[in-house]
Order: sequence, then structure tokens, then C-alpha cells
Amino acid sequence: MAEGTVLVEAAGHEIAISSPSKVFFPERGQTKLDLVRYYLDQAVEEPLMRAMQGRPVLLQRYPNGVGGPSFFQKRVPEVRPEWLQTAVVSTPNGTTSDALVAADVAHVIWAVNLGCIGFHVWPSQANDQEHADELRIDLDPSPGVTFAMLQEAAREVRRLFVEHGLSAMPKTTGNRGIHIYLRLQPRWTSYQVRSSAVAVARELERRRPELMTAAWWKEERGERVFIDYNQNAPHKTIFGAWSVRARPGAQVSTPFRWDELDAIQPDVLTITTVPERIRSQGDPWAEMSPQSLEPLLALHERDTAAGLPDAAWPPVYPKMPGEPPRVAPSRAKKVPQPE
Repeated sequence: MAEGTVLVEAAGHEIAISSPSKVFFPERGQTKLDLVRYYLDQAVEEPLMRAMQGRPVLLQRYPNGVGGPSFFQKRVPEVRPEWLQTAVVSTPNGTTSDALVAADVAHVIWAVNLGCIGFHVWPSQANDQEHADELRIDLDPSPGVTFAMLQEAAREVRRLFVEHGLSAMPKTTGNRGIHIYLRLQPRWTSYQVRSSAVAVARELERRRPELMTAAWWKEERGERVFIDYNQNAPHKTIFGAWSVRARPGAQVSTPFRWDELDAIQPDVLTITTVPERIRSQGDPWAEMSPQSLEPLLALHERDTAAGLPDAAWPPVYPKMPGEPPRVAPSRAKKVPQPE
């Protein structure tokens, strides 16, 4: 074992942590070992695994900590522990890779030792990738959007779900946004989940057009909360619950209760404060249970019957049937008008 390496035990495995004193988060001088201890904290481990266990994850690596160079890694290295679990996943263009599966906290610690700070999580279990079991509403702050506007948008999302007999739960993103999760029965494909998310985004825009928008093109959004429906596209990952953001203050993407919405302060939810928060308040997502997508698919079917086309897809995806042109409105060719 190299000098300075620290051995930790996680889920029955010993993992050597190299360069444990390397500063990862400069705001408080917190190190790689501090990040390891956060994930190993008994208060954190159970809700973390409840949220991501059994799912493939995309690694966001910062070998020298926050502020240094970073890269995304889909494939696990060929040299790896025999016990490490992986799954073959596909990208939008059909390329496959052997991704890490968050089988237990040892897999998380192994990745942290590689400099992984953020975990981006698939919306399906590794053993059933044909079915997405989460719909994720990403409330994305456009320039000029305040956190108070995001809080108001989250209330509207909850109201819509409650009207359709559905229960969803929020979390901070660890940065400026809010994510809202609907746990699903594993019966629907990511295409169906995305179609439902498109319908939700459009319905929210109809109800609060001054506050929220489903516009894919940034030039059309204005100072409104963007409901990023494409976070539900097939093979799309999203930043995981209880994962630590690569920010100087080590902020955590933290689930919270709806009655906390008005008071939640994302910047104070860090690797220092979150474990004690869980110990005192528990896991707000502990009682999430699988639900039906049918009420939201009905919204999609209504929009389709009304003649609405599909919404724009990200550029990395193949052109989809019924999709509008992939060009910003300001760059679209003008149709000649008859004289």
C-alpha cells in the first residue's frame, strides 16, 4: 500500500483511499477523505442506497478536486476489483459502455477514490433498463430567474400531480435548481416517460405562462423557469439524490419535505450539515412508492389528439418521428410570403 494511503471498510470490502488529504473543496479545506466519510456516514448510506442502489451511474471525475479539470466517465476501467458490479448501457447513438452499478456503498467509495464527486444516475434499474421507474421534473433557472420563482414553480408541479392522484417529492440539485421525482411502476419505457414529461411541461406553461416555459430554445424562454422535459429522454441521467456537487462548499443534492419548500436554503446543505439533518429529521423520500404513469400519459394523448407535435429532442439523439425542425426560431429559414 502506497505511503499516505488510508484503508476504509465499506459494505464488507476494504478500499484503499489514495491521497486522502488532497483538498477537494477549498471553501472549508475539506478533503477526499472528508468526502469518503460523508458517504460512509450511517445516516447517509441508507437514504443514498434507497435512491440509487442497483442503478447504473455516470461518473463525473475531478482528480484534483473542485476547480481542477474534470471529465465524465461512462466506462469503468478494465483494472478494477473483482467484486465491482457493472452493466452494459447504451448512449443515444447506440454506443455501448460498461457502466458502474451502485450496488452498495462500497461501489460509491471506490468511485470517490477515483476522484468522482458527482454521480449522475440512470432512471432505471441495471437489470431492467427497458423500463424507467422514475419521472424527473427538472426546474431549470434561466438567467434572471430567482430561487423564489423556482419555489413557486415547484408548488405548481405538486399541484398538478396531486390533481392527478400522484405523489412526487422534491430535492435541491446542489446548485441553483430543484428536481421533483415521481417514482413509477416499472411498466413504461423512457419514451413514454418523456412523452408524459413533455405533456406536464406544456400543461404547466399553459397554467402559468408568466412563470414557466417548455420552450427548448433558450431565446424563447425569457426570465422564466424552464421545465426540462428532456431529462427524461432515453439513456439520460440526472444528478443523484444525496450526491455531492463539485462546488467549493461541498453542497449536497438534498431531498426535502414539501412543508420545507418555502424555507429550504440549498447552499447550507453540505457534507457537514446533511448527515445531522438526516439523523434529526429522517429521509423525506423513505415512503416513496411506485405509481402509475397513466394519468400523465392521458395528458400526452390529449395533446396529441389536439394536433400538438412532439417537442424538440437534444441534438445527440437521432431525428424522431413527429419532431419539429431542430433549428432555433431566429435561424430558421423564412418562408417566402406570396406577393
